Amino acid sequence: MNNETPEQVEVELSSWIEENWDQDLTVAEWWQTLADARYSHTMLPETAGGRGWGRDLNQVVLRTMADKNVLGPPTGLGMMLAAPTIAAHGTDEQIARFVPPILNGQQAWCQLFSEPGAGSDLAGLQCKAQKDGDEWIINGQKVWTSGGQVADMGMLIARTDPELPKHQGISYFAFEMKQNGVDVRPLKEMTGRALFNEVFFTDAQVPDDSIIGGRSNGWRVANSTLMFERSHLGSGSVPVATALAGTIAGQLSMKVGDIMRRQVRGQGGLVIGPRLFDRLLELAQKLGREKDPVLREELMKLYSLVEVNRLNMLRVKSGQGRTGAEGNIGKLMMSELYRQFREVGVMAIGADGMLQGVETGDNAWIHEVTVFSPAPAIYGGTDQVQRNIIGERVLGLPKEPGHPKETPFIDLPKN
Repeated sequence: MNNETPEQVEVELSSWIEENWDQDLTVAEWWQTLADARYSHTMLPETAGGRGWGRDLNQVVLRTMADKNVLGPPTGLGMMLAAPTIAAHGTDEQIARFVPPILNGQQAWCQLFSEPGAGSDLAGLQCKAQKDGDEWIINGQKVWTSGGQVADMGMLIARTDPELPKHQGISYFAFEMKQNGVDVRPLKEMTGRALFNEVFFTDAQVPDDSIIGGRSNGWRVANSTLMFERSHLGSGSVPVATALAGTIAGQLSMKVGDIMRRQVRGQGGLVIGPRLFDRLLELAQKLGREKDPVLREELMKLYSLVEVNRLNMLRVKSGQGRTGAEGNIGKLMMSELYRQFREVGVMAIGADGMLQGVETGDNAWIHEVTVFSPAPAIYGGTDQVQRNIIGERVLGLPKEPGHPKETPFIDLPKN
């Protein structure tokens, strides 16, 4: 149990930054310095290169880095999902092998979970892993793989034992992406970007000692990953300058000073929360619409939703009144916030809402929210999946009818 206060963390980190920050360092050198000082991912246990701190102190670390105008730690799914999952379920050897290259940004990771026929019913996945000596041979397809085109490694769940029930015959692999037999194809969105990809495996290989959590225990490990994902997505984040991790993106050799001059902040996009509401309110005032009674009412509804979410996150961080569904509730709240920022934002700019991107001038961020707003209700587990989890696991409501859980996967109908 750590005894550090937020004030102590801020003072200590500020002093450390003064001693170590140098704009002539490369991104790789700076990230290694952060990792050596255990500031890359302070929520990880000490045995995995962290400090064992809670989310509140981790937020202090990020805010201090933002205030000091220094490059933040690596971001991406390696930091958010892979590192905490491996720290929780990996062996000592696996933690030593896979976590340090995440903390120093040398390896970027992607999440190889969803399939064309296994999205909401993730346990129905059909990507196969067949044992061949000390290797597993992978064949199948994944889709909606964020960052797959720049990933060095992947969190792969595949079916290793089809004769077991569908939730029991899955294994979780730390998978090398840069190999023959892996075909990554970007999927362009209506935002104009290609964050997602589909990935095809044709006799790809992964060592047996890269199974995380043991053979056929992948569903349990994957649920930890999903828990970390929902908790992160629903908790908000601190905008801090960053760079792209991994060897494929090509930013490790860049000078941190050059990155900072480009002000690469929050590469995940706009941060939905109180600051964005302030920005929307300023826009309404600039347009002279702050006294419109309909818009004022919608602004107050949105403000209330933002505040409820903020207070809920504070309650979660305090550890009081936990229900077990905090991550799911936070994920649902984020989806709703995106939808409401879209609706109120377009209401504020009126007919300009029909324009695109730079055509809207200073209002381009509303177009960004608008075209991106359907995504949060889908990625990280759909809103419907979150409600099912809350209903069944927290409220104790009956599950939807289906085949008995002990039915072998090979006997289940395939969609």
